[in-house]
Amino acid sequence: MTTLNHDLQKLIDAEASTANTHSLLLAVQSGDRRVDFKGSAGAAADARFFIASVTKMFTATLILQLKDQGLIDLDTTAQSILSQYDLSDLHVVKGRAYGPQLTIRHLLHQTSGLADYYEGDVAIAIKQGHDQAYDLNDVLRMSKALPPLAAPGRGRSYYSDTNWQLLGAIIETVTGRPFGDVVQTQICAPLGLKHTSVHGPDQPAPLTLYNRSRPLHLPLSLSSMGPDGGIVSTLDDMLVFLRAYMGNALFDPRHEADVRAFNKLFFPLQYGFGLMRFKLPRWLNLFRETPELIGHSGASGSFAFHAPKEDIFLTGTFNQVDAPKRPFALMMKVMHWLQRHGDRT
Repeated sequence: MTTLNHDLQKLIDAEASTANTHSLLLAVQSGDRRVDFKGSAGAAADARFFIASVTKMFTATLILQLKDQGLIDLDTTAQSILSQYDLSDLHVVKGRAYGPQLTIRHLLHQTSGLADYYEGDVAIAIKQGHDQAYDLNDVLRMSKALPPLAAPGRGRSYYSDTNWQLLGAIIETVTGRPFGDVVQTQICAPLGLKHTSVHGPDQPAPLTLYNRSRPLHLPLSLSSMGPDGGIVSTLDDMLVFLRAYMGNALFDPRHEADVRAFNKLFFPLQYGFGLMRFKLPRWLNLFRETPELIGHSGASGSFAFHAPKEDIFLTGTFNQVDAPKRPFALMMKVMHWLQRHGDRT
């Protein structure tokens, strides 16, 4: 094992020794593959795990592919495609109904202002270990019961899993196929992702999720997430996908400007088309420059990010629904170690 790999494994072991950490997976790879590390603690490094909201990068890819095929326009309303659903009272702000006006672009850029169904009863049930199946009708009902986040299209993103459930329904309606099948044919097969799939309740269980010390067995709930958080994958597959996504190999490269037109989300994150941007201001780091990371994280402590300046790809998971912020501190530590080792050469 190289010195860098040894130090990265020590970092994993140190992170895994903290309270309520049951497993940790991490892969780090440079664009030229001179850095190529895969490590774990508490589970095998090739274990399949829920990528949670990193799934949104897959869903965004499929939407952009449909755009490339001329099957949708991003400024088309969701209601015009999803005629089987009534969105008229889905999103009412100050007495004005915006549901029928919501476009695919609003959903993709998280500028719809729709309430996040997950932050209601679903998040509570998951953390308590209560398994339940739900469909888009249930999602719409739960969203209507929550206060809206904002009127649509105000130049700021508001994170909502409801957007992505609607995008998944659009993909299924336009293609006439289940979301999981489209993921397989349009992304997994071309990239050779043999261990990546949308989870179903009858499939083998991936790495166990935890809420603090409680193991969570939620095949119905996790299978219901589909386009907003239901994909299972591995470190190796995620690296292949992440490299293809960041290299614009999955859709027309001309989309890059829109994909990375980041809006303010919540400090210090910004949001594009199914893509997060994380960069700490210099005043939080003794006025030293900090790495820019572009990708996505998930509520399970999953992450898949690229540092473009350093050309470093990072992916992994903590498998902890109570600690979704932990990946960002870990990635900063990894980038610090990479810089230290680079400075020694």
